[in-house]
Amino acid sequence: MTIDDIRDNFELLEDWDDRYRYVIELGRTLSPLPESERTLANKVQGCVSQVWLTTTIERGPDGEPVLTFIGDSDAHIVRGLVAIVFALYSGKTARQILDTDALAVFNEFGFKEHLTPQRSNGLRSMVERVKADARGALAEAA
Repeated sequence: MTIDDIRDNFELLEDWDDRYRYVIELGRTLSPLPESERTLANKVQGCVSQVWLTTTIERGPDGEPVLTFIGDSDAHIVRGLVAIVFALYSGKTARQILDTDALAVFNEFGFKEHLTPQRSNGLRSMVERVKADARGALAEAA
């Protein structure tokens, strides 16, 4: 599912209860995270819920790093937020990741008004982790 698909579906759902259910459903689409990946190194710091994120870096046709992500959370709603972060960033080049303002997208979805401050902080932590991995991949490629 792409971020545009998610955006279109969000526009169809006017009620926030329906939107929350949709985010939870998105979380169910995540591939299972192997137990071996549930390590301290893969844990996203700054999240109230437990969130794990693993990054794979490959070279694109032009030699630029392309990042792919897998992850999971122990909270249903957060798992859905992880799925949205992956729809936004996974399979993109490091530069595309750094140029994409995820918080603007999440604000467009209305999360700023409808997520608790703790969930919002966790979301920012996930985005920062993805961007840090992108910066690291660019530094290694240089």
